[in-house]
Amino acid sequence: MDWNVEVVDQLESHWKHQLRPRLDGLTDHEYFWEPVPDCWTISHRGKSLAPTSFGAGDFTMDLDYASQPRDPEPVTTIAWRLAHLIVGFADTNATHFDGPPVDVATFTYAGTAKEALQQLDHEHGIWVSGVRNLGTAGLIRPQGPTQPPEFADAPMAKLILYTNLEVIHHGAEICLLRDLYLRNG
Repeated sequence: MDWNVEVVDQLESHWKHQLRPRLDGLTDHEYFWEPVPDCWTISHRGKSLAPTSFGAGDFTMDLDYASQPRDPEPVTTIAWRLAHLIVGFADTNATHFDGPPVDVATFTYAGTAKEALQQLDHEHGIWVSGVRNLGTAGLIRPQGPTQPPEFADAPMAKLILYTNLEVIHHGAEICLLRDLYLRNG
């Protein structure tokens, strides 16, 4: 069995047949729609209501690095969820697949749905290419010092499977938000 083919197929099947087609035609109104008041989102610089907001450029992402988790966790917009996936891909692409350095504090967040989908497609493409190029031997090599210490010795396969899970999980949330918008927005 070629495990590299299997882990790529896990994400690519979901991406091509479920997630990405459901995002086609996403409008800016859907992108920024808040299903409840005070959602975390992507905001024009200086307009965020969140405790902290990070990013370069005209738009920032709402975040809170408080030592205690928020209870309840804030509801997020499609814009926020897409940014989370995009930065997650970009950060891993930077640390493992020779992409440019990325940080939530200095990332240039998309101010439109179209731009966000372009960023998502771009980072996803680098991710899939990088994973394919790992081959089976690359899946078993340690993640290395760019990861938190507790994962430095873990195999790359663990990171790949975790990222796939994040894309499937957050992608489902994005699609649910879009379904709610289309019925109630």
